[in-house]
Amino acid sequence: MNTRPIGVFDSGLGGLTILKTLSKALPKEKLIYFGDTVNVPYGSKSKAAVTRFSLDIARFMQRQGVKLIVVACNTASALALAELQKKISVPVIGVILPGAMKAAQCTRNGKVAIIATEATVQSKAYPRALKRLDKRIRTYQRACPVFVPLIEEGWIHHSAGEQIISDYLDGVVKSGADTVILGCTHYPVIKKKIAARLGKNVKLVDSAEVLAQEVKTRLSQTDQLNPSGRGSMKIYASDAPARFKRLAKNILGRELNRVYLKKLN
Repeated sequence: MNTRPIGVFDSGLGGLTILKTLSKALPKEKLIYFGDTVNVPYGSKSKAAVTRFSLDIARFMQRQGVKLIVVACNTASALALAELQKKISVPVIGVILPGAMKAAQCTRNGKVAIIATEATVQSKAYPRALKRLDKRIRTYQRACPVFVPLIEEGWIHHSAGEQIISDYLDGVVKSGADTVILGCTHYPVIKKKIAARLGKNVKLVDSAEVLAQEVKTRLSQTDQLNPSGRGSMKIYASDAPARFKRLAKNILGRELNRVYLKKLN
């Protein structure tokens, strides 16, 4: 059981931030990643559609013999996690609760902002999770849909990218939040730019860092950490693996050796 891989999936490339952090936190673990590029973006899809896509991917990962599945997608975590945990036989961890718990621990003034995709914002998954943790917490949400193509196409250093980041975050600054959840797995790529706009007194909650720690803790508690060996990554995409490989460099900071095409259903 200890040597079985960990499965990680996202609607596309964003979950690579979590994969990268997992590989650093757990260097002995085998990792399997699935980017559902044929259905990206999940942020504009219905709950029924996101749940269907997520179940198809999770079942594929079960067939690969994974010991745990990480839903490295805020939209899928918000809309499909409960169904996955019911129907999948291995543990399934999403990004919402770990991120909310970290934010609740960090906030000093009880004001937490969430920047995310439109679907994650509309689901109100983060505000609900935060309220369950501490009823006194007040939340502000801002959908930032253009961040994703900016990051994937490498436009984050362009002047237009800088202006878009600034415009999106104006409301966050005005909200007075002292803690901001990066509610999309792409956003850690521009964490420094977000931090510069919000100021040094605002704490950023990085879903990649929080989730990697959650996975490590969970596997340690169940005695499933791989005790030896060398870690590895195997990457699948449901469409356009060559494009996935090209764009992945903007997130990982290095080129992938290979991306396998895997069509589901």
